[in-house]
Amino acid sequence: MLTESFERICAKTDVVVQASTGGISDMTIEERCYPLEYWRVESASLNGGSTNLGEAVYRNSFDDIRYCAKMCYDKKIIPEIEVFDIGMLNNIKIVSEEQPFQDPILYNLVFGHKGGMQPTIEALTAFRSFVPKDHLWGVTHFGRDNWTFLAAAIAMGATVVRIGFEDSRYLDDHTQADYNWQLVERLVHLIHAMGKEVATPDEVRQMLHIAPRKKP
Repeated sequence: MLTESFERICAKTDVVVQASTGGISDMTIEERCYPLEYWRVESASLNGGSTNLGEAVYRNSFDDIRYCAKMCYDKKIIPEIEVFDIGMLNNIKIVSEEQPFQDPILYNLVFGHKGGMQPTIEALTAFRSFVPKDHLWGVTHFGRDNWTFLAAAIAMGATVVRIGFEDSRYLDDHTQADYNWQLVERLVHLIHAMGKEVATPDEVRQMLHIAPRKKP
């Protein structure tokens, strides 16, 4: 696994390192979880079920969910659970009864993909209502061309709001960003305009109960 970019970034700034266990491909769940071997990983995506992403089928069986969850917790990595529809919240409930999850559980509610929940306030309200009250949640809006949906999520109490080129390059209805930092800066301005503050890396670690990392 290529880790040079992470090492260079972490040498200059403190960030919470999250790994992806996703990917629409023929990779096995063992191959998808290989990034969790990197000692700096503090959080990781954990996909809550199968869905259609565009024309592709994104396969995440119950065995895949169990494997990824166990590997995360064995390595003291906090999973961010990616859920693409309301039924996936029940998938996680089933698995968490078989192998207990650490509190607090964090869900990333994903909207905007063809084949999944669409980014409307009605869908957000419905989806949010099924998240257990003692769990944390955030949103991803794939294909975003305005910021209204993200503002609504922040107003409704989202802990995490994802931003970046993987989802969208739009700064506003007509302007696209040249760099990821421009999107982050715009989101920070939005959060401040709503009278809220952005968590520091150490505050994030405290909120998610992330254990300190030690280089092997």
